Amino acid sequence: MGGGDVKQLNSMTIPELFEAIRSGHPRALARAISFAEDQSLSSHEYRELMSLVYQQQGNGKVTGITGSPGAGKSTLVNRLVKAWRSDGQRVGILAVDPTSPFSGGALLGDRIRMHEHEGDPGVFIRSMGTRGSLGGLAEACQDAVRLLEAAGYDQIIVETVGVGQSELDIMKVADTIALVLYPSGGDVIQAFKAGIMEIADLFIMNKADLPGVEQLNYELDDLLHLTKKEDDWHPPIVKTIATEKVGIGELAEAIEKHGHWLDEQGEGSQRRQTQLQFEVERRVMTALRQRIQPQIEAAVSEREAGDDPYRIAERILHSFTGYEKHSRGSK
Repeated sequence: MGGGDVKQLNSMTIPELFEAIRSGHPRALARAISFAEDQSLSSHEYRELMSLVYQQQGNGKVTGITGSPGAGKSTLVNRLVKAWRSDGQRVGILAVDPTSPFSGGALLGDRIRMHEHEGDPGVFIRSMGTRGSLGGLAEACQDAVRLLEAAGYDQIIVETVGVGQSELDIMKVADTIALVLYPSGGDVIQAFKAGIMEIADLFIMNKADLPGVEQLNYELDDLLHLTKKEDDWHPPIVKTIATEKVGIGELAEAIEKHGHWLDEQGEGSQRRQTQLQFEVERRVMTALRQRIQPQIEAAVSEREAGDDPYRIAERILHSFTGYEKHSRGSK
C-alpha cells in the first residue's frame, strides 16, 4: 500500500480495513488508530472494527515504560527497539505525551524522538496525547494496543509521559511494567509515595554512570523489601546507560524472563482479564456520562432552594436506575 493509496483507504469497508491491518499495512493501522483517537467513524462502524480486532488474538507482549521526566525513557526505548529488531522482532511503540491545549495532539512528536527508525518497516511509532484523560493515558491507548496486536507486532511498548496518574494507569494496558529511575535525589521516594513501586515488575536504573547510583540502589533495595509481594516474582534491578548502549541486552532479557513467568504462573491471563474489566468499565462509564450529562446540567440549573449536591445526584441516579428507591428499600 503506497503513498498514493489514501483514496483507497477512504473507500475501504470495515472488513477490508481490518484485513489490511492484519496484513501489516502501516497506513491502514495508522488510520485505525486515528479513528480510535477522534472517533471519526460512526459509533457502529468503530464497534464493528474493534469487534473484529478482539476476535483476532495477537501474541504481542506489551511492555509499559514509565518514570519521571529526565530519566532517559525515550533513549532507553530507542535502544531496546534496536535490540529487538536485531532479533527480527517487529516492534510497535505508543508514546503517550502531554496534550497540546490548542490542537489536542501530542506535544512531543515521534519523529523527534525515534527518527533513527524511520523507514524501518518492522517498527511502527505513534505519539498519542493524554487528551485530558483522568487516568493520564489517552482512552484510545487501550484500543491502539489491541490494534497493534491484531497487526502482528511481537513487542509493543507503551511509554508514558511520566507525570501524575499516567504512571499507575499503565497497568491497564501492559503485561510487564518497567519503572525507570536515575540518580537524581528523591526519585525512589517519589515513586514510593505515588504507589508505583507496588505495580512495577522490574526497575531500570538508567544513567548508572552518574554519581549517586550506589545510594539509589541502596534506597531501592530497602524499599523493595518493604513492598515485597507474596508471590514468586521478585522485581529485578537492571542498571543501564542508554546513551552508551550499556545494559540493554540485560533489560531485554529481564522483560522476556518476566513474560515467561507470567505464562508459567497463569498471571498473564489474569492480567488480561483485569484489563478487560477496566475496558468494559470505561465503556460503561463513557456511555453513562454521555446520557446523563444533559440531566446533570438541567438539574443544576433548575435546582430548588435547599438542594445540595447529594440530593441532586440521588434524583438523577433515581431517574436512570431507581437507585434511591432500591437503597431505601434495602435498609
